[in-house]
Amino acid sequence: MKIEELQQEVIDEFSDFDDWMDKYQLLIDLGSEQEPLPEQYKTPQNLIDGCQSRVWLQADYIDGKVHFQAESDALIVKGIVTLLIRVLSDHTPDEILNADLHFINDIGLTEHLSPTRSNGLLAMLKQMKLYAMAFKASSPKGAIEVAQ
Repeated sequence: MKIEELQQEVIDEFSDFDDWMDKYQLLIDLGSEQEPLPEQYKTPQNLIDGCQSRVWLQADYIDGKVHFQAESDALIVKGIVTLLIRVLSDHTPDEILNADLHFINDIGLTEHLSPTRSNGLLAMLKQMKLYAMAFKASSPKGAIEVAQ
């Protein structure tokens, strides 16, 4: 599924709720449903700088696509990173780098986050794009495969 289609799915899911308390609950539920990050990836180098809570992000390059896994020790932040993974994971570096991630604004997330959570969201996005850039630079034809 294309990034744009995945964004629309998220927008549709959040449009079912008018109250932001319900939307926060949806974020918490999404984070709770996420598979836990294997302990081997909970390393200092996978911690995202700029997040008030701890967020670990693991990226692997498999068959020309970037696969993300993450975890956070804060429930809402875990839901946010789950949304980012849902939209960006398993796409090519170019698709990730060229994506206009409008769903964040469209669901009202940026205006309903505290400044520290907004900074964390930007830090997560930045790190995901940095991984995409690194994988793109290391493999001009996307032929590298990383075993999990």
